[in-house]
Amino acid sequence: MEDFPYQDELQQIEINLLLEGMYQMYGFDFRHYVRSSLRRRILNRMRAEKLPTISAVLEKVLHEPGFVELLLNDMSIRVTEMFRDPSFFRAFRDHVVPELRKLPEIRIWHAGCATGEEVYSMAILMQEEGLAEKTRIYATDMNDRAIEAAQKGAFPLKQMQLFTKNYLDAGGEMAFSEYYTTDHQYAYFRPLMRENLIFAQHNLVTDGSFNEFHVILCRNVMIYFDSKLQQQVHSLFHESLSSGGYLGLGKKESILFTPEGVHYEEFVPQERIYRKK
Repeated sequence: MEDFPYQDELQQIEINLLLEGMYQMYGFDFRHYVRSSLRRRILNRMRAEKLPTISAVLEKVLHEPGFVELLLNDMSIRVTEMFRDPSFFRAFRDHVVPELRKLPEIRIWHAGCATGEEVYSMAILMQEEGLAEKTRIYATDMNDRAIEAAQKGAFPLKQMQLFTKNYLDAGGEMAFSEYYTTDHQYAYFRPLMRENLIFAQHNLVTDGSFNEFHVILCRNVMIYFDSKLQQQVHSLFHESLSSGGYLGLGKKESILFTPEGVHYEEFVPQERIYRKK
């Protein structure tokens, strides 16, 4: 029993060395991610590769071409669905869209978009509100594979039942199937839905601002960041958001208790939608 605390401490040292190695060698910076989630994902990869220690994972990262991509895929957050938290999209439709109508053009940034389900959700919402032509949606993620998947706009057919329910709960009034075609495995969103979408690789940890936006959505991403990294990302968002612009976060996230919080007012508090003062 006495070995367990020692073993845990040793693993923490190994994880620190692994994350430092990934950063020094490839520029992927996970050093300020919450450790509990990372540890679970690293251990899963260690077992899958039948490696005895996390140090052996680091050795493969440093010396085996392509292995870091496997690990990066493990460590990227991919939990998402179309119209996730339907009440958020309903609130966006009811409260934010009327304000966006007043603008000559609309720029929306989905930061940490994963495989793009929420991006296509927003594209559909703006289409239904008659704002698609003057809207550009920028969708970014640090994971190239996720971006490639998002660009295809193809999602497993078995997920469409859930996505359709979310769409209707979010205030959708069309037949959801009008937006996609299918084969026996996948639903493919129509090219019209992709016309105003711009996908790009962007790392919230290491990359800077690249435009000024009227809306920034980063939902259920920062729960994996420690407080220092959350503060850094909020500074990036504040710099990137136009005056009077909107920030949408996940249900368990808030900006009110951060240094940047003084620059925002609660717009739809229960849905974590904030407006820059």
